[in-house]
Amino acid sequence: MSATLEEVRAWDADDPLAKFRDRFVLPPGVIYLDGNSLGPLPAAAKARLAGAIEREWGAGLVRSWNDADWIGSPARVGGKIARLIGAGANEVVVADSTSVNLFKLIAAALAARPGRRAILTETGNFPTDLYVAQGVASFLPDVEVRAVPREAVEASIDGDVAVVMLTHVHYKSAARWDMAAITKRAHQVGALMLWDLSHSAGALEIDLRGSEADLAVGCGYKYLNGGPGAPAFLFVAEHLRDELRSPLFGWMGHDAAFDFIDDYRPASGIGRFLCGTPPILGVLALEVGVDLALEADLGAVELKAARLWDLFAGRVEARCASQGFELLTSRVAVRRGTHIAFAHPEGYRIMQALIGRGVIGDFRDPDVVRFAITPLYLGYEDVWRAVEILSDVMQSGAWRDLPPRSSGRVT
Repeated sequence: MSATLEEVRAWDADDPLAKFRDRFVLPPGVIYLDGNSLGPLPAAAKARLAGAIEREWGAGLVRSWNDADWIGSPARVGGKIARLIGAGANEVVVADSTSVNLFKLIAAALAARPGRRAILTETGNFPTDLYVAQGVASFLPDVEVRAVPREAVEASIDGDVAVVMLTHVHYKSAARWDMAAITKRAHQVGALMLWDLSHSAGALEIDLRGSEADLAVGCGYKYLNGGPGAPAFLFVAEHLRDELRSPLFGWMGHDAAFDFIDDYRPASGIGRFLCGTPPILGVLALEVGVDLALEADLGAVELKAARLWDLFAGRVEARCASQGFELLTSRVAVRRGTHIAFAHPEGYRIMQALIGRGVIGDFRDPDVVRFAITPLYLGYEDVWRAVEILSDVMQSGAWRDLPPRSSGRVT
């Protein structure tokens, strides 16, 4: 897509989602293209957390578990997230981290499919998904993680597979799985289907119930804008909730947590997948981001994301045609998420040069630069200007003066 500056300004003027931009705290002069790593601060979160600290914690003290409904916040916020992912309010709960939730659901799925020994996933999946699966398998004799190339996944779903674990939108390439088709294939052989929604929840229209998904996890700090290290969420389909058991028997997952009895008895429903005391300030910050996402129409968000994506890709092709960028993301909107990724042998230094000029994206080894398309706070002129700055970085060779990547640094 080619467009002039005047044209993109006109698009911004007619954009029904433009009103959301002022609902976020963004530094002046910054074009933020890293919302798939850390969403920006919702403006309302500052007042919400200040109130929670001063009134609920400061004045209410322990009474706020009841008076401010801290104790109900994991289910309350989970019910709101359910509306963003096509689930029932009683199928989603906020708990722990994505990694911990993966551990719980993988272990529960294996226990529900005795005699099956394989956790099937794809090579190149997000590392924590692979690591957690490997960790679960290391505790269970005869269980293996079967990681196969993406193109071989569907054919590898056989009667030995207990659970198929895939990330809905790939963290590097943004490739999107056909959720309904893969879930159907898993069910044909009696396997359970587990989706990681970390790069799609809040960015795409998702229909877990319509796709007949069994299990899902997702993080709260990317497109849900819940803050660094925000609590995660998990989904268990209603028909499985009382069949599956969490391997982590924590007091918050007990059927009568405040009876303080010695023996564990799992709660009925989604509450059995809670474990320890919820991180209240993190849950409340996440709730602000979720409430903001719920104000927008996800169909309109996804439509604008596709248009912004096309503008970005077209401008890179026009302005950086001979600069060595290889597009890694599908041009077909239904086959991708909402970030755009390019490979470049000098990707790390190029990204550092962009960040130094106020265009914040990120880098993933070995050579991938990623740019998140986030319609609630990103405009068409932002994309147009970001590519202009990228073009200047490449034509001037500004990246050449920067040091190569040093280990241990967040990229």
